[in-house]
Amino acid sequence: MADTITLDVARYGPETDSEPSFQSYEVPCREDWVVLDALNYVKDQLDGSLTYRWSCRMGVCGSCGMMVDGQPKLTCAVPLSDYAPGPVRIEPLQFFPVVRDLVVDINDFLEKLRKVQPWIVRDEEKPIAEGEYRQTPAQLEAYKQFSMCINCMLCYAACPVVGLEEEFTGPAAIALAQRYNLDSRDQGAAQRMETLDEHDGMWGCTFVGECTKVCPKNVDPAGAIQLYKVASATNWFKSMLLPWGSK
Repeated sequence: MADTITLDVARYGPETDSEPSFQSYEVPCREDWVVLDALNYVKDQLDGSLTYRWSCRMGVCGSCGMMVDGQPKLTCAVPLSDYAPGPVRIEPLQFFPVVRDLVVDINDFLEKLRKVQPWIVRDEEKPIAEGEYRQTPAQLEAYKQFSMCINCMLCYAACPVVGLEEEFTGPAAIALAQRYNLDSRDQGAAQRMETLDEHDGMWGCTFVGECTKVCPKNVDPAGAIQLYKVASATNWFKSMLLPWGSK
């Protein structure tokens, strides 16, 4: 393995640049380094002006997502040696507005997330004196996979629908909505269905499945969206065949 590797890093400063450009940096190619280590080396040793997000370095916070050689990756979780001998291209997540260098604006994603109410909704709360809302292991297992989402937004950068239709709610938000729909403590499924049962919601998904492929936590957002579609279709058929059921 080579001693060094070249990073071709996207640079953009809104006050000086009309569009992004690339700057190359030669960094050590160590076997125990991930891509984020190489970026930190650039920041600490070569160019302190380079801007990017990171926090936990453990694949938990989701903040270090970037495009690495054209693929959405958590840079703290992908070995640098996988890209030897290089060069390796580092860019901000696609389909998001770029704030500076490798930092993207996530406000639109957060607004879409808020609309699906990714929290437990109750029609009424029982008195505290009655204790907590208990769940069986089977009830936990029903939604556990979808609860593993860390909001890294890699699925948005991989989704062709997000790239074409900016109003599409997107995979992570819909998967998190399904996570709470399947929670035995929640009573907000009807409210979420009203928000997502439209083209910009679940029906915008064309089931390409790229969101599931890039998910670092095996959440399977594509599967969650299909379950949501089945639930919507089932509700529609019930309303047509058993209209008296809602009276």
